[in-house]
Amino acid sequence: MSKLRAASHDTIQQAADILRAGGLVAFPTETVYGLGGDATQGEAVARIYAAKGRPQFNPLIVHVARPHWVAGMAEPDGRFDKLTRKFWPGPLTLVLRRRGDTPVSELVSAGLDTIAVRSPDHAVAQDLLNAVRRPLAAPSANPSGRVSPTTAEHVASGLEDEIEMVLDGGACRVGLESTVLDLTGDVATILRPGVVTAEDLSAAIGPVAVAAADQHQPTAPGQLASHYAPGLPVRLEALDVKAGEALLGFGPSVDATLNLSPTGDLIAAAANLFAMLRALDVPQRYKAIAVAPIPNQGIGLAINDRLRRAAAPRT
Repeated sequence: MSKLRAASHDTIQQAADILRAGGLVAFPTETVYGLGGDATQGEAVARIYAAKGRPQFNPLIVHVARPHWVAGMAEPDGRFDKLTRKFWPGPLTLVLRRRGDTPVSELVSAGLDTIAVRSPDHAVAQDLLNAVRRPLAAPSANPSGRVSPTTAEHVASGLEDEIEMVLDGGACRVGLESTVLDLTGDVATILRPGVVTAEDLSAAIGPVAVAAADQHQPTAPGQLASHYAPGLPVRLEALDVKAGEALLGFGPSVDATLNLSPTGDLIAAAANLFAMLRALDVPQRYKAIAVAPIPNQGIGLAINDRLRRAAAPRT
């Protein structure tokens, strides 16, 4: 049975109910269709990665209805205020310092101390956000590596079996992903170009820099093998626990200090990964973190990719 639903008051309310329950809904924005999940529910965010078949955990953009939603998840500054007054809602994503007490899942930021936010300029997207009343993590609604979708039919052809609903709001009028601007440094830096140009941005806040093409981007993390590494050494495929180690377990385990999923659920493991690594990264208590084997299938591929980066030699 088709999961496409023409956007209306009733179908938007149904989509909001699905999202609050931890389901996934594809919805239109002015740029491309997004694959939305409740950003405050770790397992919903993990399902986004699994549905897309992402080979690694790339940070996701959080969609909000209005700028004041951001205060509870990030640390905006005066530049944020100027930019949002001029460009929001619209195709501009802003990267900010993440608040430590934000309810947004750490999986959204892929373990980074930053968070990427934007407010979509599309009536259906805005109505959905206001109906859910929660921020939505939403990368493009296509299998990883495929062309970004600009119609509901594009979404259905690639992801219909993986999600609960596709809200059809017509063709996206921009059709190109948003400009991504990093505001975490003294000089604002464009990480991904888009229809909001450097000239547009500099007119609002002064000079902006442009990152080199191979630098870290919120939607495509850096290539350093040791990226996101905890302070403590990490030992993978651990079948035992050595003196001074904390064990991050998976599946039934009596020795685990913390367990990603006692039942062996990879979605739950992905949702818990970053928070548990942080919780064990305590040099006052442990000398190293040992990690039990994780099945290298499905979203387990992404979990293991992240763990290999965490365990790589420091550079």
